Amino acid sequence: MRRDVLLLQGPIGPFFSRFSKELSERGFNVHKVNLNGGDKLFYKQPGAIDYAGELRHWDAFLERLIVNKKIGRIYLFGDCRIYHRIARDVAKRHDVRIFVFEEGYIRPNFITLEEDGVNGHSPMLQKGFNLPRKLNPEYKEHEFSINVFSLIAIYSMAYYLASAFKKKQFPGYQHHRDFRWLPEGFRWIISGFRKVRFKRKERHVLDNLLPEFEHNYFVCPLQVHCDMQVVVHSEYNSIEHFIGDVLTSFAKHAPSNKAIVFKHHPLDRGYTDYTNLFNNLVSELGLQGRVFYVHDLCLPTLLTHAQGTVVINSTVGMSSLFHGTPVKTLGKAIYNLPGITSQSSLKAFWRKAGKVDRNMFNQLRNYLVVQNQLNGNMYKPMSGESASGLVWSDRLLNEHTYTEDRIDTATAPKLRVVGGLDVNPVNDNRSDDAEAA
Repeated sequence: MRRDVLLLQGPIGPFFSRFSKELSERGFNVHKVNLNGGDKLFYKQPGAIDYAGELRHWDAFLERLIVNKKIGRIYLFGDCRIYHRIARDVAKRHDVRIFVFEEGYIRPNFITLEEDGVNGHSPMLQKGFNLPRKLNPEYKEHEFSINVFSLIAIYSMAYYLASAFKKKQFPGYQHHRDFRWLPEGFRWIISGFRKVRFKRKERHVLDNLLPEFEHNYFVCPLQVHCDMQVVVHSEYNSIEHFIGDVLTSFAKHAPSNKAIVFKHHPLDRGYTDYTNLFNNLVSELGLQGRVFYVHDLCLPTLLTHAQGTVVINSTVGMSSLFHGTPVKTLGKAIYNLPGITSQSSLKAFWRKAGKVDRNMFNQLRNYLVVQNQLNGNMYKPMSGESASGLVWSDRLLNEHTYTEDRIDTATAPKLRVVGGLDVNPVNDNRSDDAEAA
């Protein structure tokens, strides 16, 4: 196995810098490409290269780097960014392994690390998989503080500010969202104010919702407006499109005694507000008194008392299943499996949501924990574990330690599971910001 590793863009913050240190300790030579000033700000390890060229030359640059440095594997965060999509193609041509980090399929104590791709690009969706019949009884899940909203806000503003100051050093860079530092800073400030305002404004919503609609309402969590699960891995072109489609179906097919609660994504507070859209649709569709649009209600409470949950592809779907609340997915979700989520049409789901098969859900969670979940957090590392702040299972530990031969996972030693089942696997007494982190 080639022992030179290349890191591309990681999550905002110092996670990739810590991860690089850990890879070095495991015997790898680590290289890093910085694409903008924000990448450069947070990466403090040696071996970094600044790419100042245009996007159209990125393919050739990356190909030369892979060949000259004898790169054997690439790590990146999010596989739908344009630079990373190109990187996946280049890596495939040169037989280089790609590992993709992403926010955890299981929240809040896990992050995802999957080879070849995540979410809609996951091998689980591309090649299929079989759930284990038996659950591994071992359990060791480290829980930690997951209120990271303020930390993400600080990292984000620092990232955008550094990118603005070093813009001349990276003239060809193209970001996947608005990259102006001043509007970004204002959005996070606005988000903080809105969090306080909505928390106060919505303190009596549950008192009005539950007496009339307990177990007779549906939860519909909204995703970030530029989420790749929406723009890449679904048939919707926007959150507005999704809202309109769901509400139209609800108005036509849901019994008149049912309600629906749309929950705004915590990390989208400073960017979007759909109040006017909901007001117009409720009036147009005649849904007065049956539609609730909220920002800061306790998500576990909403899920526990709901009849069902409708998502595109959100980790809230996994949380909903954990609470025993049936789920209907309208995008590509790794947990959208017969026996776990509803396979009926949305029209039918409003009338008969079905039930969650607890055993199958536990099997799925066990499979994910063993295959592609790491106990930890990208923003607040756990102390005393590793340089990256993660807890590694034996399989992943071996897979990410340099040896001359690739580990044969079929004959590898028995796995040490770092996340388990039947023992409160998700700490859902959490803030709504933790749901998004």
